[in-house]
Amino acid sequence: MTAEAEVLGELRRLRARLPQLTGALAASADGLVLAHDTVDGGAESVAALTAAALGVGQRLTDSTGQGRFRELLVRGESGYVATYAAGGSAVLTLLAEPRINVGRLHLEARRSSTRIGELVDGALERREPATRLGQLPPPYPGKPPHPGSPPLPGRPPVREVRHPRSP
Repeated sequence: MTAEAEVLGELRRLRARLPQLTGALAASADGLVLAHDTVDGGAESVAALTAAALGVGQRLTDSTGQGRFRELLVRGESGYVATYAAGGSAVLTLLAEPRINVGRLHLEARRSSTRIGELVDGALERREPATRLGQLPPPYPGKPPHPGSPPLPGRPPVREVRHPRSP
């Protein structure tokens, strides 16, 4: 079973435990949908907005000395949007009816976000470094680094060579 299928299974189990949820979405921290369970036609836009809210939440917790971002709860006239950090590279966003028990929402969502984080982070660790989200592939072995960049292990630093006529 793939990590995406397992994440979707976790979202469905969460929705079964909390019938007042109207949608559940797992996304990467940069706003790509990993899995969703009935976020009416707008999963991509919800994931993108979640990434923006996550960025604001992270900056807010950092600048106020509250540590790393954990969760964000928004209450609207027609219900709640709750976002939870899920490991180091994912986030869980839930849509809920206004009558939901917010304490139970937090309890169940925290458990699910921990599980989703384990699934996503574990899948990323099993991949090759070049395919991990947010990472650049290692430099091509035969291509030297740019002048002024730190040397590769076991190699001397690259120096810029100027032509005698160049200024």
